[in-house]
Amino acid sequence: MKKLVAYITTALPDPDFTEDAALALKEAGVDTLELGVPFSDPVADGPIIEEANLKSLQNGFKMKQLITVSKVIAKEIDTIWMGYFNPFYHRGIEKITKEAKNLGISGFIIPDLPHEEALAYKKHFVENELALIDFVAPTDSKERIKTIAKNAEKFIYLVAYTGITGSGKQENLTAVIEDIRDTTKTEIFIGFGVNEKTAKQKARNVDGVIVGSAFVSIILDASLSYTEKIEKMQDLAKKIKEEINN
Repeated sequence: MKKLVAYITTALPDPDFTEDAALALKEAGVDTLELGVPFSDPVADGPIIEEANLKSLQNGFKMKQLITVSKVIAKEIDTIWMGYFNPFYHRGIEKITKEAKNLGISGFIIPDLPHEEALAYKKHFVENELALIDFVAPTDSKERIKTIAKNAEKFIYLVAYTGITGSGKQENLTAVIEDIRDTTKTEIFIGFGVNEKTAKQKARNVDGVIVGSAFVSIILDASLSYTEKIEKMQDLAKKIKEEINN
């Protein structure tokens, strides 16, 4: 069965909602939760997630809230921390990886930490049994794909197109997927522009999809109540999970 990874922004609108949403998404069939760490300059993300980051920061997000939320949800659903390098670096890579292990976090996604630069910090992730998720982009050469994929852990984040999240562009990824498959048996999950309308097509030839903006847009919808947001997110998760597996 193909897997669904869901991204939500921590503490938007507050930590309690994040906890409730995470557990509700698990009930709806989400396999892994990508718990977003708000940052002021999320360069890989589109306007929806950028707005969510800004609102969470304006609401007073602190890293301790990430810890508090994770303590509740990580024992219930496979959880990965997704964030930009700056907040992790300032907390201390050695410290944050130990905290993650103790909480039951399974890995990190750090989009602005290139594969080569990540090698300098890799030992801290290895020592704490944490996956540091690697990205492969359509623009990567066959040689670079082999370099990245050969030691990839948990899953490879295949970027569906060059650009930012949520823009919905499309590229032919057949050759890229073949190059990854020739190098590793690590699962391939595709992200960027995945929603209920595109999930089925994007999931072809890969092992799962990563959905962010579609869930976050529900969280940002001021016309919905607390309960309505949770229910709508569950409905979306169920629909996408069904789409990618039929």
